[in-house]
Amino acid sequence: MFKRILIANRGEIACRIIKTARRMGIATVAVYSDADRDALHVEIADTAIAIGPPPAAQSYLDIDKIVAACKTSGAEAVHPGYGFLSERAAFAAALTAAGIVFIGPNAKAIAAMGDKIESKKAASRAKVSTVPGHLGVIEDDEQAVTIAEQIGYPVMIKASAGGGGKGMRIALSRTEVKENFARARSEAKSSFGDDRVFIEKFITDPRHVEIQVLGDKHGNVIHLGERECSIQRRNQKVIEEAPSPLLDDKTRKQMGEQAVALAKAVGYDSAGTVEFVAGQDRSFYFLEMNTRLQVEHPVTELVTGIDLVEQMIRIAAGEQLKLKQSDVKLSGWAVETRIYAEDPYRNFAPSIGRLVRYRPPAEAVGGGVTVRNDTGVTEGGEISLYYDPMIAKLVTHAKTRLAAIDAQAEALDAFTIEGIRHNIPFLAAIMQHPRWRAGKLSTAFIAEEFPRGFERTVPQGAVAQTIAAVAAAIDHTLGERKRQISGQLNSAVTRERRRAIWLGPEEIHADVEHHGEAIVVTFADGVRHSLSSNWAPGVPVWLGTVNETRVAMHVRMIPNGFELAYRGFEVKAFVYTEREAAYARLMPLKKLSGSEKVVRCPMPGLVVSLAVSEGQEVKAGETLAVIEAMKMENVLRAERDGIIKKIRVKQGDSIAVDAVVMEFA
Repeated sequence: MFKRILIANRGEIACRIIKTARRMGIATVAVYSDADRDALHVEIADTAIAIGPPPAAQSYLDIDKIVAACKTSGAEAVHPGYGFLSERAAFAAALTAAGIVFIGPNAKAIAAMGDKIESKKAASRAKVSTVPGHLGVIEDDEQAVTIAEQIGYPVMIKASAGGGGKGMRIALSRTEVKENFARARSEAKSSFGDDRVFIEKFITDPRHVEIQVLGDKHGNVIHLGERECSIQRRNQKVIEEAPSPLLDDKTRKQMGEQAVALAKAVGYDSAGTVEFVAGQDRSFYFLEMNTRLQVEHPVTELVTGIDLVEQMIRIAAGEQLKLKQSDVKLSGWAVETRIYAEDPYRNFAPSIGRLVRYRPPAEAVGGGVTVRNDTGVTEGGEISLYYDPMIAKLVTHAKTRLAAIDAQAEALDAFTIEGIRHNIPFLAAIMQHPRWRAGKLSTAFIAEEFPRGFERTVPQGAVAQTIAAVAAAIDHTLGERKRQISGQLNSAVTRERRRAIWLGPEEIHADVEHHGEAIVVTFADGVRHSLSSNWAPGVPVWLGTVNETRVAMHVRMIPNGFELAYRGFEVKAFVYTEREAAYARLMPLKKLSGSEKVVRCPMPGLVVSLAVSEGQEVKAGETLAVIEAMKMENVLRAERDGIIKKIRVKQGDSIAVDAVVMEFA
């Protein structure tokens, strides 16, 4: 077994690999760019080596620097994680030439399956059902249009060397093919150093189901069941689960056998994933093979009890698989959410900055529920614009799917992130969505269920009463503390039980009083809630019970009130006495004036290109500029007809969120 390995990656996956290596008694070496000097993976590794400036091309994607770091540190092997160099055959070959073991598949298998074009050719030769498409390299947008029209719309334009939703675009027309072909090539080049793309038919109402495989260097290959990853945004997975609510035993067996056959055909010898696009009728087509560890691997680990990183290390060291197919049993259900630094209320624009507070829910195993949080950040750390915006992966496991979903919902409510925007409200809202809970999924789920994007809404019904009850209990606790300090325990305010609770524009009336250790909130309709909690002022999460049901609710103090986050709702709460409420009603809320004459950047990023010039007349929907943020290119479009009066940026500028890009006359 290896004595020391280097992790050629960063963030949560680097930390994840270090944990397993430490348990196996293997020393670890981290590498880091200047932007990651104070990152968590650098802190927890046994050794850390600087490898260059923040841009990935000058650090994490530089093969020579990684090989040099191995030689300097004495690392015998390299785990690439996912992304970066993980599917680069040239990297595996360079390590082998330097006498260093690559903890991943052999270079030949990477070349055969890691390249999306070659993998489809290999699958076709193996008579695996594949999606119709053009597998050759496409030279320009005119050829792309010709191919798309031969296949028939809609089509998917995909990076050959890609993954993770980068360099992937759907096109519904000739115009969209031309524009998305350029965007896909550009993203592919910046993310993978390879701008080749291919086109295939986009299957309508599809589901994304993948099979985890393990192969050793002795010809043994098994599969570990499936994961469903249909909840996607911009072709990037957001929520994953194992097993899939779609499959039955027969289909699972067929997909597993096909995945194993394909892996054996290319001599696969590590952990890998064979991805399928599945129809609602359980028909399925080979999509691609990812020759690396997947972001969503924890859900498979929790339902099988198998540590995939450990298996990869043992396979790379030449050990035979000790597991046989008959040993693999799926137990319970696991759900994973990807927590990103992005603003769900602003079309998921990336968010950067310092993590003023970062308090994830406690990892625990008990009561039939497991909570796991794979992360690469700490409180006080900084989210950079140079890399993927993932903050953490929150994973829950329970005996049933709904129990795992409910555990995930509670864990999301208990997750505190302050200082940047994040997508927890969106994830929490999906956990309550009837269609998600019923397992009626497709990759169009988010587009169909949130056609106008994710918007702030006012809680209603039982959820509103729960939030109002907690707001009243927090106010009561704060009031008692203040009165103890000022000696006003017997004041008229203490005796007055009636409160007006404002949740956004809604006003709810209730009586609030202590009954023993509990705070009892009785609403005007007679509904009574009994709340118990050890919450104290300053604690960011109210944890307790409401009518003996466990509740976690994020609390953030604001002037004269607090903001509460629960089940996907973020609402400002103000609790008044009757007299205070009467005065408050006389004070209208300020409304922000519009700024429709300027185009603001919705995210911090780099100006890739400007499509217009000053004095030019534009129509609503026309492209104005392209902004790159966190490895994705974002198109800014005109929201109305008009004439460009002033352009305030130039190509290559780094701009902040809300910066004015250009003005209309």
